[in-house]
Amino acid sequence: MAWTKYQLFLAGLMLVTGSINTLSAKWADNFTAEGCGGSKEHSFQHPFLQAVGMFLGEFSCLAAFYLLRCRAAGQSDSSVDPQQPFNPLLFLPPALCDMTGTSLMYVALNMTSASSFQMLRGAVIIFTGLFSVAFLGRRLVLSQWLGILATIAGLVVVGLADLLSKHDDQHKLSEVITGDLLIIMAQIIVAIQMVLEEKFVYKHNVHPLRAVGTEGLFGFVILSLLLVPMYYIPAGSFSGNPRGTLEDALDAFCQVGRQPLIALALLGNISSIAFFNFAGISVTKELSATTRMVLDSLRTVVIWAVSLALGWEAFHALQILGFLILLMGTALYNGLHRPLLARLSRGRPLAEEGEQERLLGGTRTPINDTS
Repeated sequence: MAWTKYQLFLAGLMLVTGSINTLSAKWADNFTAEGCGGSKEHSFQHPFLQAVGMFLGEFSCLAAFYLLRCRAAGQSDSSVDPQQPFNPLLFLPPALCDMTGTSLMYVALNMTSASSFQMLRGAVIIFTGLFSVAFLGRRLVLSQWLGILATIAGLVVVGLADLLSKHDDQHKLSEVITGDLLIIMAQIIVAIQMVLEEKFVYKHNVHPLRAVGTEGLFGFVILSLLLVPMYYIPAGSFSGNPRGTLEDALDAFCQVGRQPLIALALLGNISSIAFFNFAGISVTKELSATTRMVLDSLRTVVIWAVSLALGWEAFHALQILGFLILLMGTALYNGLHRPLLARLSRGRPLAEEGEQERLLGGTRTPINDTS
């Protein structure tokens, strides 16, 4: 199947913005600048403020939704309108999961490399599969169980690569281990989010952009309000700001004022998540969900290559093996092998008739597949 220029543009947009999302967040973490009150120069470690920015990017998807609805006004296409009324509060529980998981991942990104961060996010397959069996009554086929086992093996290899890699003053071994564990913990919460979306949200047939934007609105408002108590909650060595609190948003703004490139990195993170969600949804609609998953895997390669080129991390051959095993696990779990086998045995095209529908269970991605 030949791709049109528009489809190529969407695929490229998803790959580029998805990569920028993680790279820009890591770029911001690598900056050092003076904080408020003449505090000495220190790293920009403000994961909760970065999470607020991410939700702001998701929130902007609501603007895209209403623009599409205005464009569709007067036309026969009603795909941007929900098929039945729904209560926006249905998005609150998934938004709380998203808020918690995203915050944990931004904390972890301060402790580990961008490539390991992206690879370890593949652990979501394990917990999504188990939770879908436990809470949605879904039965997994043999290839999905094999995919889960392969993913576990891939995670072990990636973790081993982190243990054996050289560690500098910025990423000590204890911090890397803690960061990797936090990423995996975050995937448990992301899996819960996906189960909640599947059980309570998707049955209302809400447009994906509206779903992403609504969750972004809840996450932005709630986490912004939580920044106030976080300013006073002591966090000890876990804190990355001079005051030793859970989050110091004022210190972050002072650092941004003294190092404008941090603002550029944050802006890249906010804008990339908005375009990434739009591009991902459009790729699923215009091409297939399989194409979206392949592109999502490719951005791990892009992130890894850019990180190596910029000297953010050292090359370790075990990461290649770990990535390949994780890729195989993802392919098996999501059934990417089935259309390929069908094409080889029967001459069928790779994009089968049902692929452009929303994916269910293990083959479905969360409505706000971030970072």
